[in-house]
Amino acid sequence: MKKREIPTTGIYDARQLGYPKMLILGVQHMFAMFGATVLVPTLTGLSVSATLLFAGLGTLLFHFLTKGKVPAFLGSSFAFIGGYAAIAPMLPDASGNLTVANDALLPYACFGVACAGLLYVVLAALFKAFGTKKVMRYFPPIVTGPIIICIGLILSSSAITNCQANWPIALLAILTVIVCNIWGKGMVKIIPILLGVVVSYVAAAIFHEVDFTAVRQAPLLGLPFQWNDTVFGLLGRSDLDTGLLVTAAVTIIPISLATMVEHIGDICAISSTCEKNYMEDPGFHRTLLGDGLATSLAALFGAPANTTYGENTGVLALSKVYDPKVIRIAAVLAILFSFSPKFAALVSCMPTATIGGVSLILYGMISAVGVRNVVENKVDFTNSRNVIIAAIILVLAIGINYSTGSVAIGPVNLSGLAVASIVGIALNAILPGKDYEFGIDPQGDTSVDFKV
Repeated sequence: MKKREIPTTGIYDARQLGYPKMLILGVQHMFAMFGATVLVPTLTGLSVSATLLFAGLGTLLFHFLTKGKVPAFLGSSFAFIGGYAAIAPMLPDASGNLTVANDALLPYACFGVACAGLLYVVLAALFKAFGTKKVMRYFPPIVTGPIIICIGLILSSSAITNCQANWPIALLAILTVIVCNIWGKGMVKIIPILLGVVVSYVAAAIFHEVDFTAVRQAPLLGLPFQWNDTVFGLLGRSDLDTGLLVTAAVTIIPISLATMVEHIGDICAISSTCEKNYMEDPGFHRTLLGDGLATSLAALFGAPANTTYGENTGVLALSKVYDPKVIRIAAVLAILFSFSPKFAALVSCMPTATIGGVSLILYGMISAVGVRNVVENKVDFTNSRNVIIAAIILVLAIGINYSTGSVAIGPVNLSGLAVASIVGIALNAILPGKDYEFGIDPQGDTSVDFKV
């Protein structure tokens, strides 16, 4: 039988590579989302297994609603961490460290996130009713570009912090990704992220930098979540605090204003990377609906909010395999592994520096594509309105994030990214001199690309 050749251009039907290679590519996408996806429940006290389960189910729901056309993976959203912390802050352990999950209040926070997911449905309806062109007037590149830049820069601190746990291990992960992607041949060139994780993880284990105690103690099989930890379990309690339910909703819903802009940027990124206009087909109304309902579904069952993952878009660009079937393989694998507490423990034992090394590259790529979004749309920075909008978005998002962390407006706490998104959208709508019209320059409309 003739050996299958790996094309140097984009691959839209991965079956030409063979099913074993499709499985490996699916594993790579699963590992690409692990670091960030698992970190969110670690920081909030939510279940790692439930997170994996609803990342997989949410991804499959998204693909169903988008007709299986968009190669996007949905993982845990960092944007909502502030919301969880406001409603259900972590509790101190015996040593005084804030590491104990606030199980009594987490379902209230999850209720707020479920409500936030429904706001996506509202925006999806607006796209359907008025069309992409009219709605996108409020999300031009001068708004989305700086916001995408801020998303990467805000995440960058976690990448550096993780790298500092063990710089040699982090550098090994970084170098492995670079070497495999630049000089690798065949499948080695397609799976640099997976190889970066495996090589650095094994090296850390060899040098006794990994504690496998939790893995040995965890059972092989188990349920991903407990009913009492879900919103449904909360609503059945006799001591339900309806006032706190309202507070959670009012506090967390505004965060979705930022994540919806992030979603639009992510879909633009995937469109540009795959050289297909997913904004029109299947359309933002379907992608937003899929993302929002996946978020509400996950939150109702005690898992973090979902979002289209830039990490996996980065993998698309690095591998040049754009077949959504590969993403669905990753989703099914995440679901299967969610029923193994031992596997969840193995993922949780992944060296912090390994996560940091891989994240350093992927988070940097997110900011880089924000720059490209502005450049390829030919945003005119001799126009004072554009300079003002970009400047205010950048300063608010970064400044608030690294100072107070959030802004309190009555009972509502808005993250820096949420404030920047709201202000940026408002300024663009109010200030005269708009110079962007969606649909005039297709290359500009999709000018978010994770290629390195």
